[in-house]
Amino acid sequence: MRILLVDDEEELVATLAERLAMRGIDADWVTNGEDAILKAETESYDLSVLDVKIPRISGINLKRELEKRNPHMKFIFMTGHGSEADYKAGSEEAGSEFYLIKPLDIRLLIEKINTALNSVGGSI
Repeated sequence: MRILLVDDEEELVATLAERLAMRGIDADWVTNGEDAILKAETESYDLSVLDVKIPRISGINLKRELEKRNPHMKFIFMTGHGSEADYKAGSEEAGSEFYLIKPLDIRLLIEKINTALNSVGGSI
């Protein structure tokens, strides 16, 4: 399983990648949408964890771009901005069960990763 983490908070995604690696999960990370797209063009990922609000391209628009490159990729959204509008947009795009509020609980994230990767059908 390969995961791409995308958040403009470098310390957060670096720490998440490290904590996932300690649990046997291979995770790359980037801090912006452009780098995420470049990674997806050269690497294959099963799932991406996207911040809803990242500079220059929203997490929702980034999801759509990543899906063009890998239609089988699954997605989990996260946000530290708990506004109702952000929650509604993210949960509608990802499905409320694949939408997490920061700070993330690593056990819950892993549970959601497993659920997403075991779900049947197209993208989440």
